[in-house]
Amino acid sequence: MKMKIKLDFNNMMTDFIGEYGIAEGDITKIYDKIEAAKKAMVTKRANGKMDWRDLPYNQNEVVEDIIGYVNEIKDDMDAFVVLGIGGSALGPIAVQQAINHPYYNELTKEKRGGYPKLYVADNVDPERLTYLFDTIDITKCLFNCVSKSGSTSETMSQFMIIKEMLEMKLSKEEAAKHIVCTTDRENGNLIKISKEEGYKTFFIPSGVGGRFSELTPVGLLPAAMCGIDIKAMLEGAAFMDELSEEEDIYKNPAYMYAILSYIAMEQGRNISVMMPYADSLKFISDWYAQLWAESLGKKFDTDGKAIFSGQTPVKALGVTDQHSQVQLYTEGPFDKIIVLLGVDKFKETITIPKIYGEIPSLGFLGGITQNQLIKTEQMATEYALLKGGKANMTITLPEVNEFTIGQLLYMFEVATAFAGELMNINAFDQPGVEEGKNATYAMFGRPGYEEKKAELDARPSKIDKFMI
Repeated sequence: MKMKIKLDFNNMMTDFIGEYGIAEGDITKIYDKIEAAKKAMVTKRANGKMDWRDLPYNQNEVVEDIIGYVNEIKDDMDAFVVLGIGGSALGPIAVQQAINHPYYNELTKEKRGGYPKLYVADNVDPERLTYLFDTIDITKCLFNCVSKSGSTSETMSQFMIIKEMLEMKLSKEEAAKHIVCTTDRENGNLIKISKEEGYKTFFIPSGVGGRFSELTPVGLLPAAMCGIDIKAMLEGAAFMDELSEEEDIYKNPAYMYAILSYIAMEQGRNISVMMPYADSLKFISDWYAQLWAESLGKKFDTDGKAIFSGQTPVKALGVTDQHSQVQLYTEGPFDKIIVLLGVDKFKETITIPKIYGEIPSLGFLGGITQNQLIKTEQMATEYALLKGGKANMTITLPEVNEFTIGQLLYMFEVATAFAGELMNINAFDQPGVEEGKNATYAMFGRPGYEEKKAELDARPSKIDKFMI
């Protein structure tokens, strides 16, 4: 298909990079493990343990509801503000940056197609939230509170602040029109609050976790509110789902990505660098970092054995980080795989003028396009990594649009789940994250966390000698 993304993993293989590559025999050796992982993926999907895989198919009514709501309210709002953290924030940011104008918020509303500006408040730094209020008129904003449980401290604290501010400036009835909630249909604080206050509400399917939620209203509502074609995103995901059903792993990009990453981990390459060669894809790396780290970084396998698994995701940007990180990647230790993200066709073309022809180091640029320059620099980085014997692969999007972004996000989600099966871990929990959350609750004296508070109080006192 014309808009199919492509995975090129030649430079992961020993045929190209030698000693530190992966041989076809290494893939053959884990054939039984691969087959078991395939069966587990089918079984878990059939048993409702991978509900995110059905999102491309079961949301027609939801999509129509979102589009109708956006059309009803967008003209009355100057800005749409997402209150969320983790997957509730990273996905909307990544898709917005990928699809829309990079200076979207600086455009006039007319140039934005009549859609509101987008802000994502994904931290509780008091300066950041205060300065956001300096930037916006809250009476002309729609605030999207995103929390499945309704107990996410960061998000709900923001919601509580904004709710009070709105109700100080507007009647309670009017204030309610400026809040939309995305949460669980039945459980948690936020659905109860939404019903009591009469907020418009969209639902996160109960079987879909935060980092797999971009193709639910968590991501679809912010995207639609910025004029992005969410139907095309889901169509792209559905197309990748078909590819992910391919039995031949050499024709299945999601499975092959997972297999190569797994073997690389087994060989000691525990760092995964994602380096897009397009500003539009910059924040895909941020979204991927959570997906890969939170899913695969586990202390125990499913048998209860301590394994301390995982591959550390690192974000880079081509060509920017050719001037900051690539020296390490080409000549440093053999502890990484580098994933280059490329684009065949950019939305714009800029030609470099034919001036300074008398200066050889500049004249050669005259007449070529920046499109050619960024693509050539990507190829040059790939060659430098190849020459250095460093494992790398390239994912190429024919162009960046809703269909290809839907494909890319879904491919990484399937790859993550498949890698989890190969590693014999639960890719869908996050006990390490919960530990930090519980410690926060205990320190603030939240009821029910007395035992955790006692545990914290019993920790060793810090020694002055070790503080300078």
